[in-house]
Amino acid sequence: MNFKIIHDQDPQLYKAIDNELKRQRNNIELIASENFASLAVMQAQSSVLTNKYAEGYPKARWYGGCVNVDDVETLAIERVKKIFNAEFANVQPHSGTQANMAVLFAMLEPKDTILAMDLACGGHLSHGHPLNFTGKIYNVISYGVNKDTEYIDFDEIKDLALKHKPKLIIAGASAYPRIIDAKEFKKIADMVGAYLMVDMAHFAGLVAAGLHPNPCEYADFVTSTTHKTLRGPRGGFILSREEFSKKINMALFPGIQGGPLMHVIAAKAVAFLEAQSKEFVDYQKRVIGNVKAFCDQLSSKGLRIVSGGSDNHLFLVDLRSVSMTGKEAVNLLDEINITVNKNLIPFDPNSAFVTSGIRIGTPAVTTRGMKEPQMKEIADIIVKALKKEENLEVLKQRVKKLTEDFPLYPQITD
Repeated sequence: MNFKIIHDQDPQLYKAIDNELKRQRNNIELIASENFASLAVMQAQSSVLTNKYAEGYPKARWYGGCVNVDDVETLAIERVKKIFNAEFANVQPHSGTQANMAVLFAMLEPKDTILAMDLACGGHLSHGHPLNFTGKIYNVISYGVNKDTEYIDFDEIKDLALKHKPKLIIAGASAYPRIIDAKEFKKIADMVGAYLMVDMAHFAGLVAAGLHPNPCEYADFVTSTTHKTLRGPRGGFILSREEFSKKINMALFPGIQGGPLMHVIAAKAVAFLEAQSKEFVDYQKRVIGNVKAFCDQLSSKGLRIVSGGSDNHLFLVDLRSVSMTGKEAVNLLDEINITVNKNLIPFDPNSAFVTSGIRIGTPAVTTRGMKEPQMKEIADIIVKALKKEENLEVLKQRVKKLTEDFPLYPQITD
């Protein structure tokens, strides 16, 4: 696999792509929402399917010539339904946010009340942030975590639900390190006659591997991305009971999208096939094992882990003990080729632009083949950088050794 055609036709673009390949190879990627897709996923995404318009759904298209893309989309639908034991699936959303948007547009009216997790406690922008479409269109009530345990506070959720009578409750998060208990959420939703939507974008791969409870057992709607722990292309999908299928399909197309990206749907189909393998289950087990090893090492060096640990693929580090903000930590670690993102911690005294924490995830480094010994080494490097206990150039060389020992995409050549 090479980029010779791009190199010859568009040298400027080739340079940017090549530089990004080098960055991914040379950096330790710890952003929890990022991963490295397989060559098969990337090849499907760069196929001739990108040429085909296919507005509509299999066997109900607005264009002719869709017999082959119908097969592609049907494959993706049947595979994702099998993985999550779902009655219905829509694989056309271009992103997780558009999957969420389709569900909300299908089931709610403007100004309806939604109960969702506060961004400051780990929620996602599309769950009701004031600057997001959800916050602009709907009446959003936020729930958070218990101040002492930093676990989701179901007593608060129950009280808020009884008080505000939401039409929809959203569970799921972008920076919450514990199990999302869909069963408990469903009890509260049923108590007030609300729909329950679980956004499993972050932990879908763990669900596929049987390492996190399947929200499809309880939720009316489940949305997700296809990258992150699922290790597919960037995109989204929606799962629900069959009774909601027509409303969901209509809300997505023609409601908020036009032609589906058939090359991306093909890449999703590849990822869904990969997610059914024993190797994928083993990979997800290593993702969780790596998180635990990482947390233990950082804790032993004096850094506080939010909620005391993690049940999934990510965790949050409270940096106040090293007198550093999340923004400062991101810039410092970037100097030694370690990539993380700044993140609010629960009840953070700093703003979202500064933060008191960083979010760390292990999906990408696990894809490279790294295991618990490497997590301990990376954790030690991070601590020494944050505490300024070792020269940055020395630490950068330790990072280089790790990336050379676990090469990324050796099949891709100049």
